[in-house]
Amino acid sequence: MIDIQTFMLALGVGNVAFALLMAGYMRGAENSPALGYWMWGRLSIGLAQLCWWVAPQFELRLVEALSACAWLGGVALEVGANCLFFGFARWRRALYLFTLPGWVAVCYAVATGASRLQLTELISFIIALSVFSAAVVLLRPREAPLLQRLIGINNILFALAIWAWLGFERGSPGAGMTPVIGLAYLASYLLMIVNGFGFLLLCKQKDDALMRRLATIDSLTGMLNRRAFFERAEAARQLAVRLRKPIALLMLDIDHFKQLNDGYGHACGDEALKMFADTARGVLRDHDLIGRLGGEEFALALPGTTLDGALEAAERLRLAVTEAPVLGCAPAYRMTISIGVVMIDTFEELTAALARADHALYAAKSGGRNRVEAGSLPMLKRA
Repeated sequence: MIDIQTFMLALGVGNVAFALLMAGYMRGAENSPALGYWMWGRLSIGLAQLCWWVAPQFELRLVEALSACAWLGGVALEVGANCLFFGFARWRRALYLFTLPGWVAVCYAVATGASRLQLTELISFIIALSVFSAAVVLLRPREAPLLQRLIGINNILFALAIWAWLGFERGSPGAGMTPVIGLAYLASYLLMIVNGFGFLLLCKQKDDALMRRLATIDSLTGMLNRRAFFERAEAARQLAVRLRKPIALLMLDIDHFKQLNDGYGHACGDEALKMFADTARGVLRDHDLIGRLGGEEFALALPGTTLDGALEAAERLRLAVTEAPVLGCAPAYRMTISIGVVMIDTFEELTAALARADHALYAAKSGGRNRVEAGSLPMLKRA
């Protein structure tokens, strides 16, 4: 039979071990402020639990009070880690307002001569309330991933188990193991294990998603990079072949972009690229694919679109760009684009279609720029 003292020792050792594990992980990974808050919070909780275990053996009442405050502070750091992870704004003030009353309550309980068991019950109630609040945050988004939901459900089970212990076993010295006390012990152990590994895995998932994004997205415009566009456009072409649906391909670039760079600097050119990207996103459909192939050159794949539809879409994009706001860095420059449009043939490779679209783009630029030009049919159609 395990008593609360032995269980507190086990929790303290486990939480300190988790903190050290996270510190080791952080040394080999990108610096994550949320994970840092979580690591320090878990370390604070673990050390507080160890001090809580030591205090009665030497009758150190002051150590009990300090460890109780450190315990609540560690929980506050974990709540702050969740706020950082989910990108909440102005969370520090709310966290202070939530934590300070807990510290005041602990200090008042110590000053009025509350017993160790009463202090334990007070800390448990405050922690259960904090954990339940974190569960609400974790479970609130409808699109929350399964791992996040499991952590949130575990938090709720912990809070309910602690409140059940406070409701049915309050005032008991805990010498006898009852089902309610056993449930509270189990919930506390699961909170340490599931939340410890769970938050670490959530941070890893977020880092992995960021790495995938960096590998596929152009950092300046937010569009697909060259490699990702070719991969997704090829997948869209193959799907169109299987479904016997049309798919259009466009090549386009920003007119006189070199003059803009040379006359106003590369920072102004970057601003123009970002403005074009924002304009294009406002015109295109969600399933249209657009990628930056390099410099001011872009490619666009329109699944399920005929040649007439592609020409109309290209014209809408051209007009939207001409109506875009004037660049602050180059008030004399008006952005325009030239576009070449082709249909990808059923048996045509993507690179061959891109070459035809590039020829159409060249024709549009030769014809005066700021225009849309339809490309020629593939060679196998001419035969």
